Amino acid sequence: MDFKVDENLPAEACGILRAAGHDAVSVLDQKLGGRPDAEVATICKTEGRVLVTLDTDFGNILAYPPEAFPGIVILRGADQAKPAVLGLVRRLVSMLNTASLEHQLWIIEDDRIRVRGRE
Repeated sequence: MDFKVDENLPAEACGILRAAGHDAVSVLDQKLGGRPDAEVATICKTEGRVLVTLDTDFGNILAYPPEAFPGIVILRGADQAKPAVLGLVRRLVSMLNTASLEHQLWIIEDDRIRVRGRE
């Protein structure tokens, strides 16, 4: 699966996804830092990449309907420290072995995962 890691995530998030066999690039790698959310979303759609972010604005299904995008993952842990965020990325990777996030919005929290969109 192809991922775009938002600028609000640690650089190591790309490494975790790559180590699991996925293609991952960061917004910063592509010099897209500071671009508006709508532009980042459009670029993800054009490139066929799932966006991984901490930005809860992407959870607005009216602005970003899951069926219109390759996938959106919002990491929403209580602790935003680097180790905790990277733990959520690892949790995402483990879930990809048993579930598809194609055209879905996944909100990965510490104790649950909420899914919106096509199942």
